[in-house]
Amino acid sequence: MQPDHNNWLNSMESPTRTIAKAVSWQLLGLFSMTLIGYLFTGSVTAAGSLAVVTTLIGAVCYVLHERVWNRISWGRVDSLGTTSR
Repeated sequence: MQPDHNNWLNSMESPTRTIAKAVSWQLLGLFSMTLIGYLFTGSVTAAGSLAVVTTLIGAVCYVLHERVWNRISWGRVDSLGTTSR
């Protein structure tokens, strides 16, 4: 049986799933930035502060980036499967 590559057009993820993915991604980023900060500074406090600040800045930049892309029609697929150019 062939997979239906257009199935993603008909399925949207729930808001809860989207939030769970965003939180897990942010936690992964927070952990990795803390580790990198610690390796560079040798201080857990400085590393944690750096990680929190970069996570907050990253979250704001992500939201702004998404809002800009929501205004661009290029590459969108409508319900008939046609792509905007």
